[in-house]
Amino acid sequence: MSANSRLTIAAHALAWISLYQRQGHEVATSEQIASSANTNPVVIRRLLGELRKAGLVESRRGVGAGWSLARELTSMTLLDVYEAVEPGPLFAMHRATPDQGCVVGYGIQPAMQGIYEGIEETLRHELARVTLEDVVRDVLAAPR
Repeated sequence: MSANSRLTIAAHALAWISLYQRQGHEVATSEQIASSANTNPVVIRRLLGELRKAGLVESRRGVGAGWSLARELTSMTLLDVYEAVEPGPLFAMHRATPDQGCVVGYGIQPAMQGIYEGIEETLRHELARVTLEDVVRDVLAAPR
C-alpha cells in the first residue's frame, strides 16, 4: 500500500464500520472491511491498530471479535484520521545533508522547508473541516 493511500483506506474502513453498525451489527471484521476495500486484511488490521491508538476505533477479541467506532463520526475529522495513519511530514528533506559548500546544497532545504510548511498547514486546515459523517454522506450520495 502506498503511503498516499493510507488516509483513503482508513477513511474507507471507518465509513464501512459506521454503515455496518447502522445496520444493527456490533462489530465488523477486518476481513469484511478488506473485501470492500479490495485489499489484504493484514493491511486493514494495521491501519485499524493505528486508529485504535488514536481513539477512533475499538477492538474486541475472542467470540464476536471485531472492530467498532469509538466515537461518533460527527466528532471525527479527516485530520484525526490523517494524524493517526500518516507518520511524519507530508514532504521530506534529503536523506543525507546536501553539500553545504554548494550554493544550492546550502540553500535548498531552508527554501523548500518554508514552502512545505505552508502546504502542510493548508492540508491540515482542509482536513480539519471535514468530518467522517460528511464522508459517509458523500459516499451514500455518490451516483451508481
